[in-house]
Amino acid sequence: MIPYLGPLDAFPPVASARAEMGGLLAIGGDLSAPRLLEAYRRGIFPWGTVEGQPLWYSPDPRMVLFPAEFRLSRSLRRTLRSGAFEVRFDSNFADVIAGCAETPRPGQDGTWISDDMKEAYCRLHELGWAHSVEAYSEGNLVGGLYGLVIGRMFYGESMFARRRDASKVAFAHLIRQLSADNIALIDCQMRTEHLASLGGREIPRAEFLARLQQLTADPGPRGPWPAATGDWER
Repeated sequence: MIPYLGPLDAFPPVASARAEMGGLLAIGGDLSAPRLLEAYRRGIFPWGTVEGQPLWYSPDPRMVLFPAEFRLSRSLRRTLRSGAFEVRFDSNFADVIAGCAETPRPGQDGTWISDDMKEAYCRLHELGWAHSVEAYSEGNLVGGLYGLVIGRMFYGESMFARRRDASKVAFAHLIRQLSADNIALIDCQMRTEHLASLGGREIPRAEFLARLQQLTADPGPRGPWPAATGDWER
């Protein structure tokens, strides 16, 4: 049986997550900022709902990306240098999460980003935990991503693109910002070929949790990121 959480119930141990169900750990609880921050610190994240109740996951293995292992292809480097996209940080969080919710995904019927999810992450953004990276073309938002920072961890949530390479450009700028902030690890949650192509790889959950405990020991500064730089010479 998958545990159902009441408003005051603690998460069960992550070792009890059901591997045959993709790492499903629990159902219910709420999406308050304290609940979400506790979940991320423990290697748990919400993904979808059932009857309006959030589903909580802790998969094994865990997809991660070490910033130093980011693969910057020649074609993406050319796109970055071309200036085809203007990149901004934290200037339009609500539209980024809406874009992620509205973009069709191969093999998915609908979106897991409910209105309650949007509201919860916008609240985390207002509190300085969550960030967005946005790619614009001719003043229009055409791609981006969002996630949150706790200590030296970045927890990636979702990305979208309405133009070719828009999300990859946003991701490249994310990597540069995280490297500047000494962020050591990106949690990518579940494996996708897209993330693998950018340098993501799976590690055992036990290793992920050990790194997590160390990297989130100091909550670190919060607040909007500075403006993205337009040049790209790396």
